[in-house]
Amino acid sequence: MSSALRPVVRVVAGALFDRAGQVLIAQRPAGKHMAGWWEFPGGKLQAGETEYEALRRELHEELGVEVRIAERLLELHHDYPERRVELCMWRVTGYCGEPRGLDGQALKWVQPSALASERLLEADRPIVAALNAR
Repeated sequence: MSSALRPVVRVVAGALFDRAGQVLIAQRPAGKHMAGWWEFPGGKLQAGETEYEALRRELHEELGVEVRIAERLLELHHDYPERRVELCMWRVTGYCGEPRGLDGQALKWVQPSALASERLLEADRPIVAALNAR
């Protein structure tokens, strides 16, 4: 399918850190596109939402946390055979609550330097370098 015919999906994702400096990743649950792969938590923007509003909503819905402070880290585009993903990545520097998998997804904390060895979605791979550069 040519890139002009692929649907474009705009998503936001957040890098949350624990006190030990580990970053949270989530496993895509069974029944979802690319199930079993790991990703940074987040989701699709809804009509009329800003990126920050979508980030706050998605992390609350998925993880049960309230984002207090976040900074935009990067934006990237990735072409999958069936869709083009436009991903806006945020570094969450302040949040309330203990993350838990409210969508039934597995969660794990990983040292940023170990992210490259995880089975991350291709679209999330460039984020690893950005997180390790800081």
